[in-house]
Amino acid sequence: MKWFFDTSVLLPAFLEDHANHERCLAVYAPCNKRVACCGAHSLAEVYATATRLPGEFRASPEQAILFLSDIQEHLTIVSLESSEYFKAIQGAAVNGIVGGTIYDALLAACAIKAKAETIYTDNERHFRMLGPDIARRVRRP
Repeated sequence: MKWFFDTSVLLPAFLEDHANHERCLAVYAPCNKRVACCGAHSLAEVYATATRLPGEFRASPEQAILFLSDIQEHLTIVSLESSEYFKAIQGAAVNGIVGGTIYDALLAACAIKAKAETIYTDNERHFRMLGPDIARRVRRP
């Protein structure tokens, strides 16, 4: 797999008024399932975030489902088995990862599982904390 997409890139790709829309859409638009993927958890994150944005930026549940449908159409969805989940959390703990950064560690484990060469994220700091194997793959769109 060539590219892995973090939620921080997926959501702006769908939100025309988002400050990062153009650059996120530019990397997302040419994707297909043969070359690009995201973690299964990102589907829930996109939905949760899109339906809780402030004011006029908030997506309806129906709009959010359209975003997810597009993601499923264009990206391979990667999930972890329970043993992989535990191994990723255990590795994060050994490396001192605490709090919400664990979710980025789980997404990074999905990227490794998919053999992604590049992890597109706007949350570079958290992903770079996950060690050199992840850090070398991290790119901003």
